[in-house]
Amino acid sequence: MINSRPARTRIAPSPTGYMHIGTLRTALFDYFLARQTGGQFVIRVEDTDQTRLVEGATEDLLTMFGRVGIDYDEGPVVNADGSITEKGEYGPYVQSKRLHLYRPYVDQLIQQGDAYPCFCTKERLDEMREQQRATKQTPKYDRQCSALSQKDASERMALGEAYVIRLKVPEGETVFEDAVRGTVKVDNADVDDQVLLKSDGFPTYHMAVVVDDELMKITHILRGEEWLSSTPKHIMLMKMLGFSQPTFAHVPLLLNADKTKLSKRQGDVAVEDYLKNGYLPEALLNFVGTLGYNPTGDREVYELQELINLFDLSKVKKSGAVMNMEKLDWMNQQYLKGLGLDELAQAAEVFVDVDVSNPMIKRALFIERERVHRLTEFSDAIAPYLSHATPSAEMLTWKKADAADAKKQLLGVRAVIESMPSDVFDEISYIEDRLKGYIADNGLQNGNVLWPLRVALSGRERSAGPFDLLWVFGREESLRRIDTALAVL
Repeated sequence: MINSRPARTRIAPSPTGYMHIGTLRTALFDYFLARQTGGQFVIRVEDTDQTRLVEGATEDLLTMFGRVGIDYDEGPVVNADGSITEKGEYGPYVQSKRLHLYRPYVDQLIQQGDAYPCFCTKERLDEMREQQRATKQTPKYDRQCSALSQKDASERMALGEAYVIRLKVPEGETVFEDAVRGTVKVDNADVDDQVLLKSDGFPTYHMAVVVDDELMKITHILRGEEWLSSTPKHIMLMKMLGFSQPTFAHVPLLLNADKTKLSKRQGDVAVEDYLKNGYLPEALLNFVGTLGYNPTGDREVYELQELINLFDLSKVKKSGAVMNMEKLDWMNQQYLKGLGLDELAQAAEVFVDVDVSNPMIKRALFIERERVHRLTEFSDAIAPYLSHATPSAEMLTWKKADAADAKKQLLGVRAVIESMPSDVFDEISYIEDRLKGYIADNGLQNGNVLWPLRVALSGRERSAGPFDLLWVFGREESLRRIDTALAVL
């Protein structure tokens, strides 16, 4: 579905740690919509909760977008020297650098009677909530301070008494259209008088996000369904401040296999962990970008540009999306199979303790990509190529044949291989044609010839096929391994 107007979307992570896989999924939907419509994808760092900040988390978050291959149009940028600059005309893109922008809007709300100072202590609030829970009420502020006159409030503020600013929720109901969930109606009586400005002068998420989205001209807000209950507060603020209302879309949560909310107790939740565990960025984007959503329903593997072209918010499911790791493994294998020799070697380099520029290693990786699901499995997969285990006579013997027949067949096929020039070993098809021609011309059985050849080359009963192994080892190493087997026989 191609949307009619350019969309300005944003992802606004908090620098409190790693990038969550759910954040990546939301970022992808933002990215698809912006790219599909010729709009802009913005990254904004929301760091107003200073108590939860983790040193280096901002740099890690921004770097991760590059690692998985998502480019963005505006936001903070990590430079080669580690410094952070910005790109875009609506900055700053880090909330803690925007503090001067929020207070005028808070003051406007107070002057309009849409917000008020609250001087209640933590002890009073805790006691109030405890009483509400005891009487089975929904815990929310009882509006005690909303009754204060502006004069009394101003005097207490002037005396230095600690306070916060709260939203004064109006009567009635809030109705909005959600691109995923349809019409949503909320009784305002169920909405708490949210804190907008904390006692330290920092805005809360709710205040900052509304102001930032307006000033940055965001047209579509895509976020997790856990923020659905906050949306009525945000719409109230938008109306009170005369802001335009963007399109909202609340995407479902990611779930564990047992349908519980995705948690670190049951598996990986950080994007970085998936990359460390050997998943290709392209496969991870395909998998995450189709969780709870499939643009066509008739296949699973899509190019990134296809996902952009086909993206349709109306097809995103309302129910939670299960992180099916078997499906991710399968999908990753499909992407591994699609890599060329050099691409595969580059991807596997950090996962294998060998020189991937070695032609034999490259070919071994290429052959074994059919049998692995993740890059981390390559280390064990190519180990037999690095050291040759001498097979026993029993291993070399095909079914009802005997050792004498195995020796005879190995000697015959050895002569064929020795007669082949080294340069023809660059083509698997040529190797296969020559050996199959030899078998047919001499009236031999495939199993009697190819079984002892394969075991002689690999040193194992289970391995890649003999033609693949000859291509990997080349003429001289193949002959050496065959001679070792002949010595056993």
